[in-house]
Amino acid sequence: MLASVTGIEEAEIALSGGVDIVDLKDPKAGALGAVSTETMRRTISFIAGRAPVSAVCGDLPMEPETIRIKAEEIAATGVDYVKIGCFPSANISACAQALEPLAARTKLIAVLFADLAPDFELLPIFARHRFHGVMVDTAQKGKGRLLDHLPPERIPGFVDRTKSLGLMVGLSGSLEAPDIPRLLPFAPDFLGFRGALCGHSGRTSSISAEAVSQIRELIPAESGTGGQSSIDYRLLAARGYSPDTDPTLGTDRIFVRDFVLPVQIGAYSFEHGHTQKVRFDVAADVLQITDHPEDMRHVFSYDIIMDGIRTIVARGHIQLSEALAEQVAAHVLENQRVVRVTVRVEKLELGPGGVGVEIERKRQSAGRGAASGTAGRKDRSVVFRPRQERPEMLRRAIVKLGGSTAHAAEMKSWIAALAGSRLG
Repeated sequence: MLASVTGIEEAEIALSGGVDIVDLKDPKAGALGAVSTETMRRTISFIAGRAPVSAVCGDLPMEPETIRIKAEEIAATGVDYVKIGCFPSANISACAQALEPLAARTKLIAVLFADLAPDFELLPIFARHRFHGVMVDTAQKGKGRLLDHLPPERIPGFVDRTKSLGLMVGLSGSLEAPDIPRLLPFAPDFLGFRGALCGHSGRTSSISAEAVSQIRELIPAESGTGGQSSIDYRLLAARGYSPDTDPTLGTDRIFVRDFVLPVQIGAYSFEHGHTQKVRFDVAADVLQITDHPEDMRHVFSYDIIMDGIRTIVARGHIQLSEALAEQVAAHVLENQRVVRVTVRVEKLELGPGGVGVEIERKRQSAGRGAASGTAGRKDRSVVFRPRQERPEMLRRAIVKLGGSTAHAAEMKSWIAALAGSRLG
């Protein structure tokens, strides 16, 4: 958890709230408004190593020498990270090159902006010039959150590519409490906050201890700060889950109905090369942690289901409805509070009605303490119970797959789907 503060007073609140990185910024001076170097030095002295400190350079023009001089000035204060805004410009590569000598001795974080058409092809350039990390923020505060400009299906690609280059990766941009469970499954190294820490007063007001506490409780704490993430965020996305919750509480059913997306799907040749409308209906049985839910700490967000579907669909062509349903079910069951999920996948353009599949999957030994099991583990007996027939009444089925599909990458998933179906 990165918390942006204006100086010593707010830094004290942030530290008391258990934030991982204290970020110095002047929210009244723009998206990356810088505080004075004197404020930086006094705040660093006050923090005295209790948490890493980052500081922004300000909303500067993309001029290599201007940015180099300012970054050197801020690094000299002793901050652990120097954040550099990379606004759209043909000079970004030149700026990164000019900063390479500084990057050899100070951790530099490049900041791209989701609302300014960020160019993720710059990631290798930052890595080449020895930057420590890259984060995405928003430039125009009040004109939408991160997810309004960078849809969930694009985030895994950004996070994975950044990490593959050995760079730290962060997400920020007017984030609110409901955004946290949606972003944790993408496993960023940190999430950044300012406005959400100010309650309902706006990002230029002072942060409050209560708001900091609420955000902190939604984010799994790191065992060590300032380094690469060592947490499986997918298993901890439901921050409120605890095996010690009241066993008398039952489950809630969270559902998404009539969720229609264009999907590249189908085994037939005529289904390749274009999308067709697919309707998703998903219902998840989720362990309660309280019978008095008050905020995002107490609920399982239906946004997690919709974001997961969008992300899966964005990966490309899927041969079978069954394979798509299985992937959605596995995604939902990654959350430790989910004990059972039903997924219905329905193609809407192959005839006068819908065609598709409905599956039900549950966590092994689903029950009040089931969430300690392996995420996504399935018990097929929930759906595929063999009929009690005499041996002589059992039917056999032959399924013919065209020779051109013999080496298809999806062959294993097809066979698995056939093996579990009621062909008789």
